[in-house]
Amino acid sequence: MGHEHHHHDVETMGDRRLVWAIAINMLLTLAQVVGGIISGSLALIADALHNFSDAASLLIALVARKIGRQPADHFKTFGYKRAEIIAALINLVTLVIIGLYLIYAALWRIYEPQIIEGWMVVIVASIALVIDVITAVLTYTMSKQSMNMRAAFLHNVSDALASVGVIVAGSLILLYEWYWTDTVLTLMIAGYVLYQAATMLPRTIHILMQGTPQEVIINDVIQAMEETAGVSNVHHVHVWQMDEHHNSLEAHVVIGDVSEMEIVKAQLKTELEKHFNISHSTLEFEVDHCGRGCC
Repeated sequence: MGHEHHHHDVETMGDRRLVWAIAINMLLTLAQVVGGIISGSLALIADALHNFSDAASLLIALVARKIGRQPADHFKTFGYKRAEIIAALINLVTLVIIGLYLIYAALWRIYEPQIIEGWMVVIVASIALVIDVITAVLTYTMSKQSMNMRAAFLHNVSDALASVGVIVAGSLILLYEWYWTDTVLTLMIAGYVLYQAATMLPRTIHILMQGTPQEVIINDVIQAMEETAGVSNVHHVHVWQMDEHHNSLEAHVVIGDVSEMEIVKAQLKTELEKHFNISHSTLEFEVDHCGRGCC
């Protein structure tokens, strides 16, 4: 009971951190948009859009965390943990859309250049840098155990780097009137956003497509099961991830002696959990009447 109470306290603390992170990021996004419009800086607006996507991803992650804690019921017999994976997919697709829009806007700015107020860019970007660092600190602990929170943490780190870049661009505009640096920086931010999405999208889709866990080689699983005493053959093997922390398996197991079925089952489940982190396994047993595994 004490462990459950402690776990609940940690979850509640994590939710509070998310709420604070969402609030300050939404305020920052508003300030960046206003600053970008007043100064004429596309890079500042680009950073604001990226920051807004982070705030939205934190909000979606918060909702998904709450949904994911609900116990299994007759509607969702496996539970609701995949809500966080779905949230990750939504966030990543949004990042792709934003990245493509930023590229379009930056290329259009080449044909219609504008005067940019350098001091406004530097001041707003400096405030953004402070907020990004605070948000990264708030989400760092949770990022160790969750794909969603890890993505949010990396997004905030990239936001901090983008803010540094915006400060540099604003400084170059003030010193040398290099207005082209604003467009170049926008393209760099867009490229980094798309890179992040491309890095995490394949794994997210892989889980939703019930793919085999990356750390599991299915032939090794079959070999380990067939080496268990009493097992003649293993076939129709399926291994997938329920979420990023829980692996599942179903398989047909051929045994020679039906009286040893419970013993073999216990050994197999222990082997699967110990060596392959498969905590949920469904095994259908068949009796090898002819003494051959191919039967």
